[in-house]
Amino acid sequence: MQFKKTLASILGATVLSAVSISQVQAQAKPALTEIKVSYQPALYWALPFYVATEKNWWAELGLKPEFSTFPAGVPQIAASASKSWDVGGTGSVPAVLGYVRFGIKTIGLSNDESMGNALLATPKAAEAFAANPQSLKGQTIVLTGNSTGDYAVQSCLKKYGLSKADVTIKNMGQGEIISAMSSGNADFGGLWAPNIYTLEEKAGAKVICSGKDGGAFVPGALIVRGDYAKENPQNVAKFLAIYLRTWKWMNANKPQAIAMMKKFYEQGGVTISEASMKKEFDTRPTYDLAGELKIMDNSKGPSQVDGWFNSIAAFMQSTGAIQTIPPANEYITDEFVKMVNADKKLRDFANNSK
Repeated sequence: MQFKKTLASILGATVLSAVSISQVQAQAKPALTEIKVSYQPALYWALPFYVATEKNWWAELGLKPEFSTFPAGVPQIAASASKSWDVGGTGSVPAVLGYVRFGIKTIGLSNDESMGNALLATPKAAEAFAANPQSLKGQTIVLTGNSTGDYAVQSCLKKYGLSKADVTIKNMGQGEIISAMSSGNADFGGLWAPNIYTLEEKAGAKVICSGKDGGAFVPGALIVRGDYAKENPQNVAKFLAIYLRTWKWMNANKPQAIAMMKKFYEQGGVTISEASMKKEFDTRPTYDLAGELKIMDNSKGPSQVDGWFNSIAAFMQSTGAIQTIPPANEYITDEFVKMVNADKKLRDFANNSK
């Protein structure tokens, strides 16, 4: 009887000891801070969010992401009004619109997508265009309005001496454009990657002019709600450090990154060849911490990013999307890139390619 009591006491003490250890461990491990991240699925610049999650890099800086996705930039920025997201990535056109309408700030660039936004044509229309670019006059172009795809198309029209008034523009979502051109119900469309590759592979469509061909620099934007930036600057800097670290790793480990891209794209309903996935990396330059600091530096006047966004804002004013061109320094800030660089832990994290 005494043995049973002793055993029970030992077991009870062991259980209490285990509970105490787990409590100490829980107290020693700080709780993760939730951060709401918005993006558009199955896009090259959104891949870092997926990779960072798979690598558990958010937790390393004390963050716990809650993701929300949108089919395009306009509904994404509109959702900021209800504070459904804190930070994220989007196209440069909706980033400007986001500031004008909701005070959204641009805190860095996700990539150079000048070649990833383009005007495509069906095989027959592409052939006619190659023979005579002026054959585009009077045609209908389906595109997603107030988007980087729209910006690229307008730059292409300008390249060939045409204006928006010379064609008929029909607003459609990217999925609708792919369906319309695949079924022969549209000959010309403005798309962004990887939708470009989907249409090339499934319908034999041809890129007849990219944003880069049209002389337009099309940046992708990293954004934050203005009020969130004021209230949680350290979280914004951590978000930026995680994003930069992920590109650093992906560019140093492309085979593994492409394997993860395949999974990420398939989750978003996009299936493209490995050759097209490689093309994403080959044609879409990204920026590390040093690169972001350089292009956002406005210590000696307007930064490169300021200039690129001023051109985009001028385009948006010409289309009536905005009434006036907002001063770039009101919504483009290098504050958080500098915060990352000034904090040794964040700087080392952002520059880590392993």
